[in-house]
Amino acid sequence: MKRTKYTGINKLFKSDALQVLINKIYDGTFSEFIDDWKWIFSFSKRYKVIILFYTLVGIFTSTLSLGAAWLSKILINIIVGKQVDRVWLLLGSMIGMTVFSLIFSSISSRIFTRISIYVNNDIQAEIFDRIIDARWKELSKYPSGDLLNRFNNDVSTISGNAIGWIPNLIINIYTFIITFFALFKTDPTMAWIAFLSAPFLLAMSRYILRKMKEYRKRVLELNSKMMSFEVETFYNFDMIKSFGIFGHYSKKLREWQKLFKNFSLDYNKFEIKSKILLTLVSTLVSLAAFGYCLYRLWTGQIQYGDMTFFLQQRSALSGRFNSLVGTIPGMLNSAVSAHRVRELIDLPRETHNIESYEALKKYADTGITVKFNEVSFRYDDKSDINIYEDADFVARPGEIVAVIAASGGGKTTFMRLLLGMLDAESGSVTLSGGDEAMLPVNADLRNFFSYVPQGNTVLSGTVAENMRMVKNDATDEEIIGALKTACAYDFVSKLEGGINGKLGERGRGISEGQAQRISIARAILRNSPILLLDEATSALDVETEEQVLKNIIKAQPNRVIIVSTHRPSALKLCSRIYRISDGGFKSVDFDEAAKLIWQYADMPVSPEKTIVSPIANDIPISQIDQIDILPNSTNQGWWNE
Repeated sequence: MKRTKYTGINKLFKSDALQVLINKIYDGTFSEFIDDWKWIFSFSKRYKVIILFYTLVGIFTSTLSLGAAWLSKILINIIVGKQVDRVWLLLGSMIGMTVFSLIFSSISSRIFTRISIYVNNDIQAEIFDRIIDARWKELSKYPSGDLLNRFNNDVSTISGNAIGWIPNLIINIYTFIITFFALFKTDPTMAWIAFLSAPFLLAMSRYILRKMKEYRKRVLELNSKMMSFEVETFYNFDMIKSFGIFGHYSKKLREWQKLFKNFSLDYNKFEIKSKILLTLVSTLVSLAAFGYCLYRLWTGQIQYGDMTFFLQQRSALSGRFNSLVGTIPGMLNSAVSAHRVRELIDLPRETHNIESYEALKKYADTGITVKFNEVSFRYDDKSDINIYEDADFVARPGEIVAVIAASGGGKTTFMRLLLGMLDAESGSVTLSGGDEAMLPVNADLRNFFSYVPQGNTVLSGTVAENMRMVKNDATDEEIIGALKTACAYDFVSKLEGGINGKLGERGRGISEGQAQRISIARAILRNSPILLLDEATSALDVETEEQVLKNIIKAQPNRVIIVSTHRPSALKLCSRIYRISDGGFKSVDFDEAAKLIWQYADMPVSPEKTIVSPIANDIPISQIDQIDILPNSTNQGWWNE
């Protein structure tokens, strides 16, 4: 590990924390440190009255503790001197001050804990809102384990220092000063011995403090990586089980555990050695102080109570000195955590335009047109490869438009652009209704979309809770109606509790196809004029897929349905089919689309086999039931074999 180079006055103290501050001053980044702490204090201001009260309680408690120790010194001297006439008064005073000190310490601890919780919750809530509203492209750069680590561990560090750093600094300075003067009043030489022994002991513990800082940094890194591993493992639990690769992940877990074990044991060995060394040095310092006190006591210059008071307060003075110096690493740790959290808070936020939503809302029933106009997009600004380049696309009310592409060809990117989760580099993605001008998509216009992404999106809870995520005030009848449209009510009604039946995490307890139908039903319940299905029927059989799509069309004939699929059967109901190729959308007929899908799946097509299309485009929506795309149809082709 790279050793720290100490400069300036820090050549004397050799403090890593102080060196960080000096380096920040030299390289011009000290302002970042100040900005991080300004941000931390922005939360403290909300509780300034309580923090002031906490500070005053801490000062009063320290005063009472020192007063009780002073009375204890006098009481010992009285007992040794057999001055029984003052014993009970002093004993009562000492007990009273001790009780008061305990009460106020408890109050102080209670206040600090309550404020810490409030501040922690405030910061977490603000970060959560910012993460949710951050632009997808920038947020996706952070691993989930790192996000969780920042959201929990870093916020906890910040919240503790947001309310505790200044009060504790003031209390420590005050206590250090009054303790020194109390010792000075007893014996000036003893006071200076106590004062000078504090930095000596601190210097001996400097190396330990540095190693502890390194350990904390390593723990944060290991926690982030461990969390990422755990999240990925449990999220992909079904895949791990299905492939029978439990042993592989079990081995990886043990590798992480071994790494953590080795590091912890190495640190523990260092800690034991360091504590032995520090204890020996502390004992030598204590013996020196004890020897001086014995000499003063032997020569009659002090009394026995003075000696016990000095030994007790010398240790307290060293503790306060260490606490004062320890505020610098505490400040740095908080600033580092604040900087990590502010990286999330400062992420670019999504574009909002509530006026555009209000302008289009009146067209929700009659239908809204979706349009790409010369759209270009790439994920990496440094890349020369565009996912889309001058791409055009349109989907109008009452249409089912299919989009096909090879795996990784840009279908999901297309959906994200439609939803405004990604911004086009050039061109525009717009919505319009009637004669209304084309309005660029933004986070508020997302209210006109219902999106069913690929994969399982069912959450733990009841079916009704999963459905009401998109419509809080939905009645049971509305939920049942949406489930029926998605061909999901038959199996939901058989669950214990029906729509109030409990589902496990990611829909455990139902099949993948059933979970997919609940996700579709949730999108239907939202009743948005635009429905996006991203491989949303991949787990359904052909007959169910046909019926679901027909039901959706009949439920709202003016709805735009955009389907991303790898299955030819879903294409038979489509008004138009687009193939994503060479950065654009190319219109293809059914036969060509079906062959392309088979090619994407690396399945050979026999030249003697033909495809007969059921010309769905010429049949009105009102007669949609007349379209027969079931496998037993006379129009079935080789894709059904």
